[in-house]
Amino acid sequence: MATDFSPIYALVRVHEKTADRTAYVAVLRPSGCTRLSLRLHSAEAMQPADERYALLLVKTALWLQGGCGLVTEDEAVFRWLRAAYSPQGARAFDRSFMSGVYGRPFSVMLSRELPPACEAASSVSAENRGCRVGIDLGGSDRKAAAVIDGETVYTEEVLWQPKSACDLRYHYAHITAALRSAAKHLPRVDAVGFSTAGVVMDGEIRRSGLFMNVPAAEFDRCGRDILQRAARDVFGAVPCTVCNDGDVAALAGSIALGRQELLGIAMGTSEAGGYVDENGHITGRLNELAFLPVDVSAQAPVDPWSGDSGVGERYFSQEGVLRLAGQSGLAPQGDTPAEMLRWVQTLVQKGDERALGVFSELGRMLGLTLPWYRRLLGCRNVLLLGRVISGAGGERLAEACRTELRRAGEEMELFLPEESLRRVGQAAAAALLTTK
Repeated sequence: MATDFSPIYALVRVHEKTADRTAYVAVLRPSGCTRLSLRLHSAEAMQPADERYALLLVKTALWLQGGCGLVTEDEAVFRWLRAAYSPQGARAFDRSFMSGVYGRPFSVMLSRELPPACEAASSVSAENRGCRVGIDLGGSDRKAAAVIDGETVYTEEVLWQPKSACDLRYHYAHITAALRSAAKHLPRVDAVGFSTAGVVMDGEIRRSGLFMNVPAAEFDRCGRDILQRAARDVFGAVPCTVCNDGDVAALAGSIALGRQELLGIAMGTSEAGGYVDENGHITGRLNELAFLPVDVSAQAPVDPWSGDSGVGERYFSQEGVLRLAGQSGLAPQGDTPAEMLRWVQTLVQKGDERALGVFSELGRMLGLTLPWYRRLLGCRNVLLLGRVISGAGGERLAEACRTELRRAGEEMELFLPEESLRRVGQAAAAALLTTK
């Protein structure tokens, strides 16, 4: 099968070939600053092509790096940013989301001098000594692992419905149940690690689709520390580390493969990403690949939360599989998206060409997207995790992705973990998390 997929990188390269000037935007956050260069066509006003290009790149920078403010020295860019990131502007969702993440109003400023670029690496690393519990919280299932001196002695996978739950007691009950289940297989618990969807800062969940139906005021009051609190209530004063699931995927890959400059992509309910740099450190960026634009075609599907079209969450996730399955004439069966994904994967195991074509097409799309991720992050190695890549479908996806990368002349290495780790590997990796 072939779909109307127009990779963002192709649009960016065509645009930049004809641009005749560069404007700079500083993306500000409490822990650092990133500079973004924009290639534009006119110094007097933003042309429609410039606006579309700038919207895609600034949005990408915000969701990749994180930011609570934008600063530029270019007056035309400033006027456009001020309008786009106003409370009623095209990027009102990003403005509101980032304000909630950082707990401060989002700002857009004009300045003759931009602040210097600076970044601070995360203090999170891996530790394999002792008896450790790891929990991985996704949108359709929660996973738990018990690990002794780096060896996984128990794993479990339980379906849950966090996105539809409006009462935090539902989330708390499931989280504590997962902790107790893993602990039954350990003589003691020395540390706890959580891998979770969403934005994590200072051990707190600032925003997450897992809690999308919990009132914002209640979540800010009682939900941000729910993981630390659950671990403390079950185990007492045991060290507890909380990380974004993408960062955990990247750290797991770096440890298992002995590779650095590695991008970890978890393809499950959504798309999560994390990056380990050339020094083997998690960068501390947001790396919210789910919100990064990847498809600029007019037919790109729309994310119901942000209202944006063509973002990664609609493609490199179970949602992407189910959408492509429907386009192939399949009618996935099941009460939940996770069950419908398994239905498609069962057809793959039986050799159904339509189901196999779904994973081939998804791999082709990923192969067209990874060069863009490399430009943004510098990654030379990519590890895929999550239920989407489980089984023969994952093998077909990876094969199609590698074919596309070779066709483009891209020297990137793509890795799949052993089958048992594709689904529960992040829970086991989460058990190794520690904070210096």
